[in-house]
Amino acid sequence: MSYCLNPNCTKPQNPPAAKLCKNCRSKLLLRDRYRAIKAIGQGGFGRTFLAVDEDKPSKPRCVIKQFLPDSQLIPSSVDRNSKKAAQLFEQEAMRLDELGKHPQIPELLAYSTQDNRQYVVQEFIDGQNLAQIVEQEGTFTDIQIKDLLNSLLPVIHFIHSHNIIHRDIKPGNIIRRADKQLVLVDFGAAKIATGTALLKTGTSIGSPEYIAPEQARGKAFFTSDLYSLGVTCLYLLTQVSPFDLFDPGEDAWIWRQYLTNNPVSEELGQILDKMIENATNRRYQTAVEVLKEINPQAAIELATPAKITKPVKLTSTPAQPQQQTHNWQCLHTLTGHKNLIYSVAFSPNGEILASGSDDKTIELWRVQDGQKIITLTGHNNSIYTVAFSPDGEILASSSHDKTIKLWRMKDGQEIRTLAGHGNSVYGAAFSPDGETIASSSWDRTVKIWRVKDGQEIRTLSGHINLVYCVAFSPDGETIASSSWDRTIKIWRVKDGKLMRTLTGHTDCARCVAFSPNGEFLASGSHDNTIKIWWTKDWQEVLTIAGHSWYVDSIAFSPNSEIIASSSNQTIKIWQVKDGREICNISGHTNSVYSVNFSPEGEFLASGSSDKTIKIWQNILV
Repeated sequence: MSYCLNPNCTKPQNPPAAKLCKNCRSKLLLRDRYRAIKAIGQGGFGRTFLAVDEDKPSKPRCVIKQFLPDSQLIPSSVDRNSKKAAQLFEQEAMRLDELGKHPQIPELLAYSTQDNRQYVVQEFIDGQNLAQIVEQEGTFTDIQIKDLLNSLLPVIHFIHSHNIIHRDIKPGNIIRRADKQLVLVDFGAAKIATGTALLKTGTSIGSPEYIAPEQARGKAFFTSDLYSLGVTCLYLLTQVSPFDLFDPGEDAWIWRQYLTNNPVSEELGQILDKMIENATNRRYQTAVEVLKEINPQAAIELATPAKITKPVKLTSTPAQPQQQTHNWQCLHTLTGHKNLIYSVAFSPNGEILASGSDDKTIELWRVQDGQKIITLTGHNNSIYTVAFSPDGEILASSSHDKTIKLWRMKDGQEIRTLAGHGNSVYGAAFSPDGETIASSSWDRTVKIWRVKDGQEIRTLSGHINLVYCVAFSPDGETIASSSWDRTIKIWRVKDGKLMRTLTGHTDCARCVAFSPNGEFLASGSHDNTIKIWWTKDWQEVLTIAGHSWYVDSIAFSPNSEIIASSSNQTIKIWQVKDGREICNISGHTNSVYSVNFSPEGEFLASGSSDKTIKIWQNILV
């Protein structure tokens, strides 16, 4: 059986091998690969289908989620926000791909637009959800609830560390596989796509029985997910609707009255009571806090990422004895941004730090005392990169709003806007002479612009997926770009010719940086490694495999001898010559997306999704 994806089709059932719908003549294969076989769900913002992947011999099952911003399924109040919702769908598809690397979250297989409708294709999880299980097997015991919390709290911590709120945790969205592992599902296109924008309009997202009070009023926090998990536990213990477990007259939960020959320890009862507090400030604030109450050792391990110190060495140079100890201490913690920080950069004289944030602003800070100097506003979406010109007179910023802006440092005024990319601009870098800027975009291109008048000089095309990062070599003759397509490309600046494609990473190449002496190029990847390439022949000379999660940013020290990298909540310092880890820096409470050295190498700045910037000072012993 084939099922037509056209929402207006009146007879969507089709023969198994059909290519076109016999009724409406729409294409039945999504991306010429994924065939829907039946509809399995429908909500206010779209539909879900069971499908098969016809590109593989075994034809494994998968799930297609269709987002319908212009359909009759969307209420009129939401329809006014459909354009914004569609933009957020696109933006969050990338985050979903990162979340899908977790074994207890369905993997994102594809993101696509077909016939002006947006889709995500996800791994199909074979099993029963907890609503079905409790119906068949009866209520859960105290021990089963503790096991559930032990299993799911690390998953929720993982989601929140990527700045995503699930917003719909309930028994029906937790699936138990045959191997008994619990999987959290339904990061549906509509929920991910519409959450941020539509919550501002007061739209309630989630299932009424399980959502937190603030979410019902149109505003969700990380602790809202913990509330929903707590209410889920109450249902599993009682098999009674959460609506009946709360007495509005007494303004109190009465779930203990419904326990039937199913005792719950005082310890677990107090934990659940705190998870479901009406006031957000009386609840647990993080998944780790809850886990500490149930399994302290697991909480410690969760809060402290695994340390793997032995690098994979691809050169024959033996590791040398360490000559000095690096001790990076936090000098300042800078607060003021309202959302995660994507980028930090020092001015050439080392006196000013710039930060770009998801809150659409750029902040300038005084390094000496950590005081805020000025806030730059003008972008209408997230700011992904900030970069100073070599003379320190101009700051460049790239944004999800598809533009690069140039700012005059002496007064903070916007000089001009560079527009021409067809999608989000992730990277921006000045040439060493300060006369040009290179930018990288989701539109799969790199562009070179003239600074003095903002004119586009040329477009470099060749990547087959979004381009994350771009960097000029110190001599200004080449540009390196890293992409979701797992490659790094080397371009000649004078004519835009593609000189070399570097392969070896097994996942997205997230970031690139040239060493200041021009001898090496470093790349960081979602395969958890850093690779060092020799620029004379572009051969890989070293792989550093010491992070336990994605490498989000890298930076060389001014003397080219060490490299800093960020992954999850940690920053590591490595020796370039042999890849040995020489320092592990912790202090942020959420993912670190950017690291950068000051011009003299005395300071290191880091920007995080915990909404803070930290300035670290190197104390050599």
